[in-house]
Amino acid sequence: MLKILIPTLMLIPATWLITPKWLWSSALAHSLMIAMISFTWLKNTSETGWAALNPYMATDPLSTPLLVLTCWLLPLMIIASQHHMATEPINRQRTYIMLLTSLQFFLILAFSATELIMFYLMFEATLLPTLMIITRWGNQAERLNAGMYFLFYTLASSLPLLVALLLLQNTTGTLSLLTLQYSNPLNLSTYADKLWWAGCLIAFLVKMPLYGAHLWLPKAHVEAPVAGSMILAAVLLKLGGYGMMRMMLVLEPLSKELSYPFIVFALWGVVMTGLICLRQTDLKSLIAYSSVSHMGLVVGGILVQTPWGFAGALILMIAHGLTSSALFCLANTNYERIHSRNILLARGLQMVLPLMATWWFIASLANLALPPLPNLMGELMILTSLINWSPWTLALTGAGVLITASYSLYMFLMTQRGPLPTHLIALDPSHSREHLLMALHLLPLLLLIFKPHLIWGWVS
Repeated sequence: MLKILIPTLMLIPATWLITPKWLWSSALAHSLMIAMISFTWLKNTSETGWAALNPYMATDPLSTPLLVLTCWLLPLMIIASQHHMATEPINRQRTYIMLLTSLQFFLILAFSATELIMFYLMFEATLLPTLMIITRWGNQAERLNAGMYFLFYTLASSLPLLVALLLLQNTTGTLSLLTLQYSNPLNLSTYADKLWWAGCLIAFLVKMPLYGAHLWLPKAHVEAPVAGSMILAAVLLKLGGYGMMRMMLVLEPLSKELSYPFIVFALWGVVMTGLICLRQTDLKSLIAYSSVSHMGLVVGGILVQTPWGFAGALILMIAHGLTSSALFCLANTNYERIHSRNILLARGLQMVLPLMATWWFIASLANLALPPLPNLMGELMILTSLINWSPWTLALTGAGVLITASYSLYMFLMTQRGPLPTHLIALDPSHSREHLLMALHLLPLLLLIFKPHLIWGWVS
């Protein structure tokens, strides 16, 4: 564990001490090395399921894929931000890289924490760097409003979680994930217990976000710079799913009845946000709403609490992390050329940037869950477990899948096909940096087809 944490921590002084000329290339090389070392976590040799164990931090099949995804994303964010940060003063560039690194540090501590209070603290600590990235490097004056939404939605929902965890500590005498599973089952029967159950989950449901508490997400995504959108879509939303999976084990007897309304909300959200996507003109907003739709399926898969639901949720979280991050990078390459996020102003780009259109095509197909990709595997496992729970869910999930396919194709056709608008005169060619960035997003996704059990979680 330390062989990843210490290099991540040392990247912060390194960014401040290195000469400006080598800042971005050395930060990229350093972070890529950390990402490569993190692959060793995927070789889990422990028989109990927990590996790399010490009293405070450990990895198991559930947290390992998310940890590797976190480490993999830092070099990609550095590649993506390099161009639009080039005009900034050097100290701001250093601060930006430092914030991204600190975000990775907190996320590693969150995903590998064995104590629930440590997980809670790191869950909250990720707020600060993200907030600074959105409010300082966002595109428009609206960014302050978006930052406030982001901060207060997350804070207001996670305070009940803190109270719930302290009550759990009083009841069971431990908050360690290693021993909680062996503690006596809780006798949950009163109204207060139902409130406790809700307190445990609401923080994670807002972070996911569940439809109804999702308003902070499109705002934050639209205003954030490209690296902010990438880390938000790829990893920060997954904190919610991870926390839910960890807490579901403790909430046992009540979940059977109390999860009904949340599953209904989640599946209703899949359809509603899909329909919202169909009438978006803002490219980043469309991708942000599609994230809410996919996370709705993940919430459903987790709350049904079957092994298939859990495995499907984890697979979909990892696949969605890579796909949505790739889509935000593509939206950013468009924005850097035409200086607008409006879909209507960016038609026929396939004519000028044919290779970029290929990346758009692959990413759009991954977003609509094309057969051999892990996106489809995750969705199918979740759909199966939901239909097994209640055949009626087929109506909502089926509609959701159809709408997802519609808006993904709509996004591709609107931006890439058709005649080139007359106002687009001098477009920059695509750079190798951007093609490398897209390859590093989509190749892992394609390679996971050949070895999916790396991201199966507890089922493996």
